[in-house]
Amino acid sequence: MGGFAEYELIEDDDGAAVLVLSGPYLVSTIGAIDQDLRVLDGPIGTIDLSAISEIDTVGAWVACSLSKTHDAEIVGASDRAKRLVGALEGMSVEEDITAPRLPVWERVPQAVGDKLFNARHGAYGVIGFLGALLISIGSLIRHPRRFRVLALVRQLELVGVSALPIIGLMSFLIGVVIAQQGAVQLQQFGAETLTVNLVGRITLRELGVLMTAIMVAGRSGSAFAAQIGTMRLTEEVDAMQTIGISPMEALVVPRILAAVLMMPLLGFYASGVAIIGGAFVGQFMLGIPFWTFLTRIQDVVPIYDLWVGLVKAPVFGLIVALAGCYHGMQVKGNSEDVGLRTTMAVVTGIFAVIVIDAFFAVFFTEIGWG
Repeated sequence: MGGFAEYELIEDDDGAAVLVLSGPYLVSTIGAIDQDLRVLDGPIGTIDLSAISEIDTVGAWVACSLSKTHDAEIVGASDRAKRLVGALEGMSVEEDITAPRLPVWERVPQAVGDKLFNARHGAYGVIGFLGALLISIGSLIRHPRRFRVLALVRQLELVGVSALPIIGLMSFLIGVVIAQQGAVQLQQFGAETLTVNLVGRITLRELGVLMTAIMVAGRSGSAFAAQIGTMRLTEEVDAMQTIGISPMEALVVPRILAAVLMMPLLGFYASGVAIIGGAFVGQFMLGIPFWTFLTRIQDVVPIYDLWVGLVKAPVFGLIVALAGCYHGMQVKGNSEDVGLRTTMAVVTGIFAVIVIDAFFAVFFTEIGWG
């Protein structure tokens, strides 16, 4: 016998097959013959363990498995082997490892209940965060010298000025698409000149500020969540609290003010660029001169459409900034939570903006600004 697990199939005096196991039957040696033992042809009447030099739980498990598979008797076991085999008796060779699963009529209500409970917990957190924000703003009003002007200017640059190229390009292309698709449909009725009305009203009233809010949510809302979340993870927020600096005043208030102040300007800018995109389509597809298109906008678009967009813009900015800062402040545990909270900030921000926009649409229609 060497240092390897071995086996031999012989016949006893009665002609019955005997499986003789020899050598060390340990977890480190049994792998070489495990597959061979599994495919042995029966019947096997006896499994002889007398030639085994060493055995551990894995070796005893193999012996028990062979005994159950071939309905064979184990003989020649040492005291240690008997103890191990005795401990493994009664255990099934093929255990059911499938996790228990409730029926669908129980799983679905339970999942819905969990979602509702988590939503309630999230609503409490948002309300508490909004309350802390109002307290911080009130504290800054009472002590204006604590307000961080440089932080606000920096955030105004990041949220507003740095976003001008991408928002301008997006708005221009949206204006081109609206004008081109609208003109194709209106030509069927000989009313392609109404493309001016379509582009002007839909961009000033809805798409200009809505698409800007979505872009700000994806660009600045995610940045707010990632920046504050990373500071939470590296315990910079805790350090600020330790030295007497309020994280709400230093981190949250400047970002929210920047988003609220810049959204009306970005929304108006996006609407203007979209109208210019529509004017290019009018110049090259509809035969409407560029300047005539822009002049016609003033005649066909009511002034309240502009006010509708400007009123919605700061509200959308507040929602996007709140979502980003709130989820950033909720980061804890590990770096994976930063990515998760950043994604949640963008998704919840865009979802809330669209829901609030629907309410605004109903409200402005009811007051006669339809």
